[in-house]
Amino acid sequence: MDELGARAAALVARHPRDARLRRVGTSRAGNPLWLLSVGHGSRQALVVAGPHANEPVGGATVLRLAERALADPRLREGSDATWNLLLCLDPDGSRRNEAWLPGPYTLGHYFRHFFRPGFLEQPEWLPEGADGAVLPETRALLDLQDELRPFFQCSLHGVDVGGAFVELTRDLPGLPHRVAQIAARHGIPRELGPYDTLYWPALGPAVYRIPPPHRGDLAAAITEAAVESTWFHPHRHGTVTAIVEAPMWGVTAVEDATPPADADAVLRAVSGTLRRDTRLLEDILARLRPQLAASPDTDCLLAPVDDYLLVGPGLADSWDPDTCAVGSRPLPRLDTARLTSLSLAGRRVALRTAGLLRQLVTGSGRDPGGVLPELDRLIDGWCADYRDGHGARWIPVVRQVEYQARVVLAAFELAASQAPVRSRSGENGWGSQPAVPMHQE
Repeated sequence: MDELGARAAALVARHPRDARLRRVGTSRAGNPLWLLSVGHGSRQALVVAGPHANEPVGGATVLRLAERALADPRLREGSDATWNLLLCLDPDGSRRNEAWLPGPYTLGHYFRHFFRPGFLEQPEWLPEGADGAVLPETRALLDLQDELRPFFQCSLHGVDVGGAFVELTRDLPGLPHRVAQIAARHGIPRELGPYDTLYWPALGPAVYRIPPPHRGDLAAAITEAAVESTWFHPHRHGTVTAIVEAPMWGVTAVEDATPPADADAVLRAVSGTLRRDTRLLEDILARLRPQLAASPDTDCLLAPVDDYLLVGPGLADSWDPDTCAVGSRPLPRLDTARLTSLSLAGRRVALRTAGLLRQLVTGSGRDPGGVLPELDRLIDGWCADYRDGHGARWIPVVRQVEYQARVVLAAFELAASQAPVRSRSGENGWGSQPAVPMHQE
């Protein structure tokens, strides 16, 4: 986080006429929320990095976008645009992931240090609506959206294991073709049926339209991401929002559209595995919980554990052809890509839970229940399944960043061609003076 802020400040110092850095909010732990703006156009583009703590690629992507916008006048004066780049929406959670960022980039190292807050602590979601938002990070983003009224908003996300895809609040004709070209150029598999979008309409291969938000129970909200959100909040201003997902470990089968030999057999196996894994983890938590001392750190790790253990059995039941309730939504047509995505998603729930439980043990400094060796065996075995069973392979960061940046630029170009011109800057009192680096504030 410190490096990200320092690099942004250095960029502003080199380009004081066209770039500026301002603090737009403060996190729960007192970390600043920094907005890097490039250009002076009347049309505002807003790009949000780091909305999910375990997805760090967006921070590098916004710096890459700033460099591109500064180097190419067509992205500024030529489009009458200002690029507003929020360096990280969840700096507190992102700091918790810093243990795995220096490497080695192995699945085991990543999941042992994985952190993502519980659903109610994730700043993009509005489970009580915009008026009920209480997280300071959420309020800062909502205020920024209402100040800028962007014609284009982009939220930068990462897929830990799988493929690339894009979600839109409104169609941008031509984007699926552009995504296919960019992904092929950079060797990034496209995810043709991610479980996030299982019931969402496709606008083209690996591009999906986000359905309007609806109220539902917590489990549905966690798994479907269709509650009210900061993705839809600026819709009233005519904003089109794009969520750009870039994978860290790629799996080629997520873009295999061939029909499976026996889809029901695969679904039974995936569902059965998720139920078994959930029971194992519930048993470990039951042994571990009485040994945990009450503390904010313990609560912070337990919240996502409880969320994952809540949704696991429901996911298994909704995928299993033998337990799917009468009247429930039928699964869409299942090809190899979709079945692979479901398998990856089920394993993801278990691995994230195991990694968080392991941190609860190591953070306490003792293991009276003797669960640490068991958690290590589970994590190693499940990571081996990702690596050997699904062929998951690390994608170098430079390729993740270049793919994501190019997709953002393609979506920006298409959105700009549709957007009306607005005569407003969206900023007050910007100056040409160098910004103060984060570590010197």
